Amino acid sequence: MTELVIHRERKQARYFVEKLGDDVGLDMILVPGGRFTMGSPDDELERAGDEGPQHEVTVSAFFMGRYPVTQAQWRFVAELPQVKQELSLDPSSFKGDNRPIEQVSWYDAVEFCARLSSYTGRPYRLPSEAEWEYACRAGTTTPFYFGKTLTTDLANYDGRSTYDEGSTGELRDETTPVDHFGIANTFGLCDMHGNVYEWCQDHWHGSYEGAPIDGSAWLSEDEHASRVLRGGSWFVSPRPCRSACRNLNTPDSRDSDIGFRVVCSAPRTL
Repeated sequence: MTELVIHRERKQARYFVEKLGDDVGLDMILVPGGRFTMGSPDDELERAGDEGPQHEVTVSAFFMGRYPVTQAQWRFVAELPQVKQELSLDPSSFKGDNRPIEQVSWYDAVEFCARLSSYTGRPYRLPSEAEWEYACRAGTTTPFYFGKTLTTDLANYDGRSTYDEGSTGELRDETTPVDHFGIANTFGLCDMHGNVYEWCQDHWHGSYEGAPIDGSAWLSEDEHASRVLRGGSWFVSPRPCRSACRNLNTPDSRDSDIGFRVVCSAPRTL
């Protein structure tokens, strides 16, 4: 098991850095437990029916990657012993150590978590959809954790489109390094709006009717059913980048705007 190093920041209480060899680290931020309203209100601009009904969810504390998994982090883990399937060492379309990994399927992301868990002795996994939205919102109820609108000074998306009273901006047409904007939400998480979509554990359901209220993943009997994607990407308008917006794809799909970030259960000593 690798050494767990706990740090304290001025605003956010705790985080740790998972050491991946001598040169690569994985920053894990403690997301405190709490209760939030999941989904979008009926009057949110450009909402879809699958974002409701709104419902109260209680989430236990967990650690989440400060950023989406990067290509440098991916390469280190992809060279670890295989658990269930092979992983490509360099699948991304847009190359760069600090750019997010993309062109990875849901199965690839799960294999990454399994190898990382075996290496560290800690239970890494993909976030549930509820955990993802709770972490993204970080106490906010607006469409974005930045507020009512989004600009390309804050996130990487197709800036030719606007949301609400926002202005047009840049079309980068590629991913950006995960720390490009240098802006975090209240929990200390970065890059959750845009850049790459992020895989969640959950199978896709067309509404929240019957959804869990304890923060757990909502799974169906069909293991190969479509999985949930969150956060929007460099390729899309600001609408899919909203905190409540949901998307889906088959678990074997790979694309240049799909990546993921990891979560880990909070140690009981914290």
